Parts: sequence; C-alpha cells; structure tokens
Amino acid sequence: MTHTLLRSRSGGDQTRDELITQWALAARDGDARAFEEFVQATRRDVWRFVAHLSGDLHAADDLSQETYLRALTALPGYAARSGARTWLLAIARRTVADRFRSAAARPRIADTSDWQAAAERAQPRDLPGFEEGVALLDLLETLDAPRREAFVLTQLAGLPYADAAAAVGCPIGTVRSRVARARERVSELLLAADHVA
Repeated sequence: MTHTLLRSRSGGDQTRDELITQWALAARDGDARAFEEFVQATRRDVWRFVAHLSGDLHAADDLSQETYLRALTALPGYAARSGARTWLLAIARRTVADRFRSAAARPRIADTSDWQAAAERAQPRDLPGFEEGVALLDLLETLDAPRREAFVLTQLAGLPYADAAAAVGCPIGTVRSRVARARERVSELLLAADHVA
C-alpha cells in the first residue's frame, strides 16, 4: 500500500501531506495498515502541537492519544476538503480546548501549600535537550494564545499558512500576521537574553 501511494502520481513522489491524506482516506475505507501509517506520519506533529498548546509536557501523551481516538471516530466522515494533517491538528486543538474547559470546571486540590515548587522539583532535569525545550516553552508562553498557536502550527509543526488558517478557522492573512508578530517577539526576547548574558 505504501509503495503504491508513493508512486501513484504520474510516476513522481507525492508530497508528505498528500501521502498523509491518502493514508487517511484509505483508513476511512477500512485499511488498518493505512491508519497505522497515518498515525506514524503525524504522531510527532500532534504531540508537539498539543504540548505547546497545553503547556504541559506530561499531558501531551494523553492529549495525543485522545486526539487519535477522536480522529478514529470521525474518520468515516472525513471527506478530504482539507489535508488530513490539517484536519487532525484541528481535532487536536479541540481536544486541548476541551481539556482546559474540563479542568476549569473541576476544583483543584493540593496537599501542599507550595504546589508550584513541588511541581518544579518533580520535573525531569537530565534529559538531552531538556533545557532548550524548557527555554522554548518559556518563550512561547510570553506570546498570546492566537500568536503562539499560529507559530507552533507553522514553525514547529511545519504546516503551510493556508492549512494553519484552516486548522484554527481564520483567514490566511491573520495567520501570517500572527506568525510575524510572534517571530518579532521571540527575537526581541532572545536579543534581550543575549545582552543580559
């Protein structure tokens, strides 16, 4: 199946997004192997997107799994009006939003008076790239939610601007503007950090 999809367009290779969409369509039609390929091809993008949207690396695995469960349920209705990766990231966005709504409705109970310090102490420290990942999350946290979302979709997940606009439900010009402003802000913060160091 994979080799057929890779060469099905006039003998040339298809783009990654077209291939992902073909796998989603084949999975919709009952091809279990195509669904596995679809998940493998999109898993990293989904995980990174939900991790950045939620700001919670520990919840990213659960949010990713919930995204794929929702996608599997919605797959029979997928009509390929947008690319499958765009469709999937829109589901991921709703999954994170639903998690925030659910958490906001639930009271939080902490058995310590300084829960934030306790949470920080529990974070892993010796993982490769950990400090850079924390620094990036800190930089992204300074952005307002719409700019952060546009930046993550286009710059980290690699979606084209049109697909990012479809995923968040706004015009492409708005996404371009948000990304440009997010880049400016991140650059300003990096320059300021360099001057302090």
